[in-house]
Amino acid sequence: MPASKNSGPSKSESRRPLLATDDELLRPERELWAEGFSSIAGVDEAGRGCLAGPVVAAAVILPRYVDLPGVYDSKQLSDRERRKLYHDLLSQKGIFFAWGIIGNEEIDEVNILNATHRAMRNAVKSLSQKPDVVLVDGLPVRDFIAPSRNLVGGDALSASIAAASILAKVKRDDLMIELDKKYPGYGFAGNKGYGTAKHLAALKQLGPCDAHRKTFHPVWEFVEGAPKQLELL
Repeated sequence: MPASKNSGPSKSESRRPLLATDDELLRPERELWAEGFSSIAGVDEAGRGCLAGPVVAAAVILPRYVDLPGVYDSKQLSDRERRKLYHDLLSQKGIFFAWGIIGNEEIDEVNILNATHRAMRNAVKSLSQKPDVVLVDGLPVRDFIAPSRNLVGGDALSASIAAASILAKVKRDDLMIELDKKYPGYGFAGNKGYGTAKHLAALKQLGPCDAHRKTFHPVWEFVEGAPKQLELL
């Protein structure tokens, strides 16, 4: 289920320096603030290239004044660092956040590209504050509830997108840990659904479970008559 949280900054908070994150990482936000946008949502996803589990998108609106030592691309962080920043982000006053989650069955129905875009749109739509503009990681995504701009490699360029990457990654990791309990033997708690050697060996031995994306290679090799989405990865 989508989740959101909001709380406005106090007068004392409004006197803090503009965000306590890396200056360069705030350039896209500062440019949009200068254009007159006040509510900027960063959006990113996790799990697009996995063989099992959902794709999870997160949308984050950062306040101009926050207490964070740094927000960085989730792929550059250890699990411990990600989880520390995840909890730091969720406890910030003035932040808005939400998730969009598309399960593996829907991924198989609409393909991973459409599912990823749907998750991103759902995350933005679930925010309790409507954004003035959306910063999306990667290539353009259509039909957000607000105007959008895309940033290729945005999780390393924008604080809002970097924050979204952390929230999406940790949320999805926790979902995969739960799936590991439901479907033991595939190592989902460790591989998070990615095609590691041990995961592929288990897939060969056990066959796909209900959490697998049946249209993904090599999963479809074990599903008779399954369509393929290899070209969409």
